[in-house]
Amino acid sequence: MTTNQQRGTADIGVTGLAVMGANLARNFARNGYTVALHNRSRARTDQLVAEHGHEGTFVATESLEELVASLAVPRRVLIMVKAGQPVDDVIDQLIPLLEAGDIVIDAGNSHYEDTRRREAALAQQGLHFVGVGVSGGEEGALNGPAIMPGGPEKSYEALGPMLEKISAHHDGEPCCAWVGTDGAGHYVKMVHNGIEYADMQVIGEAYDLLRRVGGIEPAEQAEIFTAWNQTDLASYLIEITAEVLAQKDEATGGPLVDVIVDEAGQKGTGRWTAISGLDVGAPVAAIAESVFARSLSSQPHVREVARRTLAAGIESVEAPQPADREEFVEDVRQALFASKLVAYAQGMDMLAAAAQEYGWSLDLGTIASLWRDGCIIRADLLDVIMKAFGGRDTDRHPEPGTRAEGQPVNLLFAPEFSQAIAEALPAWRRVVATAVTAGVPVPVFSSALAYYDGLRADRLPAALVQGQRDYFGAHTYRRTDRDGSFHTLWSADRSEVEA
Repeated sequence: MTTNQQRGTADIGVTGLAVMGANLARNFARNGYTVALHNRSRARTDQLVAEHGHEGTFVATESLEELVASLAVPRRVLIMVKAGQPVDDVIDQLIPLLEAGDIVIDAGNSHYEDTRRREAALAQQGLHFVGVGVSGGEEGALNGPAIMPGGPEKSYEALGPMLEKISAHHDGEPCCAWVGTDGAGHYVKMVHNGIEYADMQVIGEAYDLLRRVGGIEPAEQAEIFTAWNQTDLASYLIEITAEVLAQKDEATGGPLVDVIVDEAGQKGTGRWTAISGLDVGAPVAAIAESVFARSLSSQPHVREVARRTLAAGIESVEAPQPADREEFVEDVRQALFASKLVAYAQGMDMLAAAAQEYGWSLDLGTIASLWRDGCIIRADLLDVIMKAFGGRDTDRHPEPGTRAEGQPVNLLFAPEFSQAIAEALPAWRRVVATAVTAGVPVPVFSSALAYYDGLRADRLPAALVQGQRDYFGAHTYRRTDRDGSFHTLWSADRSEVEA
């Protein structure tokens, strides 16, 4: 049913009806909510009503004034426009139309710092601003995404039940829960996307190794990935990888993957994750390397010159075939699993660091539970991660800047994962060594292994780095045998003084 005459009755308003906004609006309507619609171009509103009006109750509006007038109190307005200035522009137009206690929701991929700024500004007006991370793409938006709302906890009383109803569900639980104040929702979504970057890259590296070293063509790899999806690697990304590799190109008859240009795009969230990792001091090297891998792929002219001029340093341009192909395939599977674990561990470590930096009460177990369905990184592995961080309890949140009692300091320290990596480690080392010998780039496989070895090392070369810093900048150093900070008089008699 549709109408443009209802006033004060709509449960939620959606402004911005491109694919994601339209699908979220349809999702709300399918779940029994009356949805007010607005778009800068009325044609898009009319198209949605004409094509999908039978799915539920929509209220078509011409302006933001009409949109707000159609909403029941407290008014809930969901913004789905391009991140950045367009969001601010819509907010500026909404503020004079709203009343204290109303809720403005940004469900786009906004930067968390923008969300923090907007939440503080709207709070001064008595309004709730909620930054919501939504993962699952167009299909998820329509049929049930993973939803990560932040903002004032009180706003969740009016908004949360609606978001939980339209979200994906896993074992009867909604993949939606309040995650923290101000920008926490968009921050958690950003880290989700960073893990997604790394996950996709390690799958790509596995494919490359199987083909260039193992000599396994895409169609056969599709069968391998399908089989892997029945193991501890079971996930949405492994599933769709098998489908992509099995796809034939109609024009050439060959594998579709062979005619796709090898330049990976990005929308910025992975880059934001790497930058924020540096800001909060979280070593998210695997995530950063996946971003750099996309950047390198997007330099085709430089790569073309490199192919003509840079030496390979290997005996043959053809990679040596493994002596036992089945063993090699299994080695790659284990290396992929171990590297994937590291990406998740780095993402979770970054969330814990951000909670301390921004005073958020992030429950890592709850966050892992939100990713179990509806989102791009959904995987069987997340059930184990959720349990490692103490299970899901949406009524329990650690104190801001702390971890819940009993949670491992690092995900890799959880017994399930430390044992799994111990078993995969020999294969992981063999695969990285083979790739280096064959000249096949595996930036995330190797970075993840270096991170693991860095964690377990009894001494790191950071001691020498600190000595160098003291030499050229008098930055001081600490000693292993007594307390305090010290400086060596490098340009004088090289005696040591206490700083």
